[in-house]
Amino acid sequence: MARHGKPDYEVKAMIEITGDTFINNDELVFKASRSSGPGGQNINKVNTRVTLFFDVANCPSLSDWQKQRILARLATRTDKNGVLRVVSQKFRTQRANRNAAVERLQQLLTDALKTRPIRKKSKISYAAKQRRLEQKRRRSLLKQQRAKKNPAGDFAD
Repeated sequence: MARHGKPDYEVKAMIEITGDTFINNDELVFKASRSSGPGGQNINKVNTRVTLFFDVANCPSLSDWQKQRILARLATRTDKNGVLRVVSQKFRTQRANRNAAVERLQQLLTDALKTRPIRKKSKISYAAKQRRLEQKRRRSLLKQQRAKKNPAGDFAD
């Protein structure tokens, strides 16, 4: 607690994913455990590592296609029940790790929901084809020049 009874960190009620998509902070579950990160003797006695669990499958803030897209793109981070797991043990304090986990979750969900542009097939230009063929001709000519010209002359004494 900072001065005047106010906390020295800001608790956000809503986490913004995209411009019109928000997740309520109540939908996140945090679990603290012992960390292997920095902290010296502190890590032996304080639970500073934070694991954040977010139930994507049952989130009322997300539409069905958003849930499907997140579960498909973050399949390695979700379990079979559709719960996304984010771990943070970068900092010495539980609060800092909690904030880092929330930021990481926000970034993961934002990236998962981004639409990627469709790749347009491009045609190889006529000039590029001609350059490739010319290179092949030069290479072939060089190899022909290196080859023995009179293979029958090796057997004559």
